[in-house]
Amino acid sequence: MITQYVENIPAGKSTPDFSQKPISVTVQEGKKAVFKAVVTGEPAPTVTWGRNRSKLAELGNYQTRYDEKTHEHILEIPDVKSDHADTFKCFATNEYGKAICTALLNVSEVGFKKNGLIGMNLQLPKKKNGEIDPKLWELLLSAPRKDYEKICIDYGVYDFRWMLKRLKQLKKEREDEQAKVVERLDNVKQIEVKPNGKAEFELDMTLKDPNSTINLYKDGMMVLYGTDETSKHCLKQKGTKYVFTINDPQPEDAGFYQVDVEEVNVLATDFQVPEVEFIAQLKDVKAFEGEDAIFQCVLSTPLNRITWSTTDTSLENGDKYEITVSEDKLIHTLKVKDCAMADSRVYYAIAGIASSSATLTSSSSDSGKKKKKKKFSSRTKPKVLDFQSAPSFLVPLKRRMAPQGYECYMSCAIKGDPAPRVTWYRDNISLNTNTNYYITNVCGVCSLLILRVGPKDNGEYKIVIQNPLGTAESSMMLNVRGTV
Repeated sequence: MITQYVENIPAGKSTPDFSQKPISVTVQEGKKAVFKAVVTGEPAPTVTWGRNRSKLAELGNYQTRYDEKTHEHILEIPDVKSDHADTFKCFATNEYGKAICTALLNVSEVGFKKNGLIGMNLQLPKKKNGEIDPKLWELLLSAPRKDYEKICIDYGVYDFRWMLKRLKQLKKEREDEQAKVVERLDNVKQIEVKPNGKAEFELDMTLKDPNSTINLYKDGMMVLYGTDETSKHCLKQKGTKYVFTINDPQPEDAGFYQVDVEEVNVLATDFQVPEVEFIAQLKDVKAFEGEDAIFQCVLSTPLNRITWSTTDTSLENGDKYEITVSEDKLIHTLKVKDCAMADSRVYYAIAGIASSSATLTSSSSDSGKKKKKKKFSSRTKPKVLDFQSAPSFLVPLKRRMAPQGYECYMSCAIKGDPAPRVTWYRDNISLNTNTNYYITNVCGVCSLLILRVGPKDNGEYKIVIQNPLGTAESSMMLNVRGTV
């Protein structure tokens, strides 16, 4: 909410506003809560903080500060208590007006569960650049060893060998705890979005007491679930197999999920929903027996990995399938090796909650030879096909806003034959030889990366594509927050 104090504001002056609003957070007791805001206005506003139910001073130990590099006004509450849960307010004031923005602080009980790793305040080892995220330990405790590498990469840990000794100790402690309520626990599978659009995670489990309570948590908060498919969160049990389902998953369903039997954790999984689209969809493939078939897609946002699957099975890198990712993490490829008739089916690429599918048709080599013989015996003069085309944009550039000091990534998708020559401009000055910008062109996905945005990067960006058949261009405005 913005309140203007005067009827007419002089030229060059303005009321306060928020270019980056503080966001609501959920924090465990004893942990630190942080709210951040970036404000605009001329003259520069004075920023203060408050809360709805009582005075800020009643929080006890809290800090407010300003970060010169990121231009962020920060409120930190180092040791959150249950009674700190409230609506917090950020006030930005200058002589021409006042802006107010609110955000919620939700406080969960200590740990994701009473005896959980995160609530035990263990002395965890540190990686070189800081502490290991406790969520990572929880995921590794639930996952089979073959999944360690891809889980660690998701959390930015590329060398996890030094963690294995500590992980072995934690796993033994967790298994001893689980043995109190569970006779057998195996085949734990992390959450995945299936081709039917549902997100599922599962495990095989035999309980010591069939009447034990099974609880589901999301980010430390208990989630109610049903047993029928109409429920948003559903639990289905068939024998010893338990399958949890999130129907019609949306971005707000992203979070850290845990399953407890009584007060003992048996599964932890991280559901991530990145903002991503398929710039280039999968295409149907035909292959003869013994040949390799390749499916490829291009994403709008770099991802370390996506899920490849058939209608009923997730695919893993191995003797039958080869899964690769380009260096810029935008192009994802599945190779089906040594095709057989049984490989004729629909294949899916799933990124977040978005998906793309295509069909592989495998035929015997004998039928292929017969077709070739019939083709060459024909007296019809073969028709020459011209696939050349003028440059055009499959996905144009889009308007962007970025706060100072942050990374800014802009991209578009192009086509044309012959392959177009690509030139980037800022305010009509070519950037192709400017080392301050990281420019790539991979299979028609053209991108420009600014590692640290500053006021000098404000302006119009344009990409021009040319080949002998024509020219096309697309432009966008980059507004750097905190600059006039």
